[in-house]
Amino acid sequence: MTTQRTDDALSEAAHRRTIAVISHPDAGKSTLTEALALHAQVIGEAGAVHGKGNRSGVVSDWLEMERKRGISITSAALQFAWGDLTINLLDTPGHADFSEDTYRVLTAVDCAVMLIDSAKGLEPQTFKLFEVCKRRGVPVIAFINKWDRPGREALELIDEITERLDREPQLVTWPVGIGGPEFGLLDVATGTVHVYRKAPGGAQLAEDDELGPDAAADRFGEDDTRAREEAGLLPELDPQAPKTEVMPILFGAALSNIGVRQLFETIHRWAPAPGDRDARDGGERQVDSPFSGFVFKMQAGMDPKHRDHVAYVRVCSGVFERGMVLTHQPSKRAFATKHALSIFGRDREVTDRAYPGDVVGLVNAANLAVGDTLYDPEGPAVEFPPMPVFEPEHFASARVADPSASKKFRRGMDKLVQEGVVQRLVSDLRGDGNPILAAVGPLQFEVAADRMEHEFGARLVLDTLPYSLARKIDEAGAAQISGMHGVEIVRRHDGVRLALLRDIYLARSIGRTHPDVVLTPLLADASV
Repeated sequence: MTTQRTDDALSEAAHRRTIAVISHPDAGKSTLTEALALHAQVIGEAGAVHGKGNRSGVVSDWLEMERKRGISITSAALQFAWGDLTINLLDTPGHADFSEDTYRVLTAVDCAVMLIDSAKGLEPQTFKLFEVCKRRGVPVIAFINKWDRPGREALELIDEITERLDREPQLVTWPVGIGGPEFGLLDVATGTVHVYRKAPGGAQLAEDDELGPDAAADRFGEDDTRAREEAGLLPELDPQAPKTEVMPILFGAALSNIGVRQLFETIHRWAPAPGDRDARDGGERQVDSPFSGFVFKMQAGMDPKHRDHVAYVRVCSGVFERGMVLTHQPSKRAFATKHALSIFGRDREVTDRAYPGDVVGLVNAANLAVGDTLYDPEGPAVEFPPMPVFEPEHFASARVADPSASKKFRRGMDKLVQEGVVQRLVSDLRGDGNPILAAVGPLQFEVAADRMEHEFGARLVLDTLPYSLARKIDEAGAAQISGMHGVEIVRRHDGVRLALLRDIYLARSIGRTHPDVVLTPLLADASV
C-alpha cells in the first residue's frame, strides 16, 4: 500500500497546478476566476462582480459583505479539471486591508497569475504582492487585463514591468491593434492571430477565429505589421528558463473571456507542478513522502444552515484519504479526518482522496488553527514553517454592547482570532473583557463586527485607538517605557509581548532616549 501511495502521489502531482490570482483591487481577479471556470466548463455562465442583467454573482465571492460591496474580502478555493490537469485555483482579496489573507494563500501555491490593468499599469498593491512572491520564490505569470478598453501602449507597460520587477518579460501573446473593442491577439510562438467575437455581457465564451499571417495582414493591415515588429523586440517564452527569473506576458480581457485559453495553456506548459516542500528544520518534505499538509486558512459561514468552520489544508506530500487519523503537530494529538471536502467556492462535496497540490477542506476542525501542520504518523514527523504575522497599522478597543452576551463575545473572539480575521491584544490597563483588535486595514474591523453580531450574537462597540505601530519588546524594555505618553504595552493572543506606539517618530525618539530598549519589527522573523 505504501509503494502504491508513493507512485500515486508522484503521478498525480505531475498533473496538478496550484495557483493564486493576485492584483490591485478592481483589476479583475474574481472576473478572471469566473472566466477560467467557464473555459474549463465547470460553470455554464460567468457571473459579474456587480451582477449585471440576469448574471449570477461571482462564484468565488459568496460572503454577504462581498456581494454588497462588489469586492473580495476573503480568499476562495476552486478545483476543476482542464484537459489532463487538475487546477487548484485560489482567488484572493485585492483590497490592501485584507492582504494578510492573500499572503497566507501565497504560502500554499506553486505559481501566481498577476493581473495588470491595461490603463493603470503596476499599482501599489500589485507591486507589493509581487515582492512577496519574489521573496517566497513563487513564479509569476502576468496577464495584462481589460485590453478591450482604451489603455496605455503595450510597449509602455512592458517598459514599466521591466524597470520595476526583477524578472525578464517573455512573450506568449501580443495585441494587434490599439486596445479597445476591436483587436486581435498574436500568438508569438506560431505567428497566428486570434480574433474574437464577444458574447453579450461576456457571460458565454467568446468565439475565436484563428488567422494565418496572410489573413491577419489583410484583416489588420499596418496594425498587424506594427504588432509583429513590437513583439520581435522581446524574447518569446522559454519553457526551460529558470521560472523565478522570467515572467510570461499575456494580454486579454477577462470579462469578455479573451485570451483566457492562452493563459490556461501557459499554466499547463510553464507553471510548476507541486514539488518538495521546505520544512521548518531546514530540510525538505519530498512530494512522495507519507501524507503531510498545513492549514493556510480557516473559514466560517460557508454553510448558513450549520455554523461550521472549515480548515483549508494544502496537501504537500503523499496521498490524503478521508478517514485517515493524522497527527496534529502542535499538540501531537490524533486528528480524525472523517469530514473531508473538495471545495468549489461556496459549493462543496465529500472527497475521498487528494494529492500534492490539492486543497482539502476539513469541517468542524475546532482544534486547528492557521499555520498548523498535519502529517501521517506512519511516516516521519514534519513541521512546516509558521505563517507570517504582519505588522498591524490599525487598532481599536473592543467591548460587547450587551454585557449579558459576554460569553458569546469571548467565544466569537476566539474563533475570529483562530481564523486570522484580526489579531487580539490584551493590555493590563484594559483586561481580557476589553481586548484591543489589531488589523492591517480598517475594513477588517468591519468584517469582525459584522460576523460577531450575525454569527455569534454579540454586537461589538469599537473605539479607535491612536496607535499606528506595533513592535516586539522584552519584559525589561516594557518596564522602562510603560506609562509613557503614546505607548501601551500588550500581549498578543499567542503570548508575544508588544509595544503599541503612536507613530514611527515616537519609536525613533525612544531609540535615542532609551538605548537599552529594543523595539523589533514584527516582520523581522516572518517567513515572507
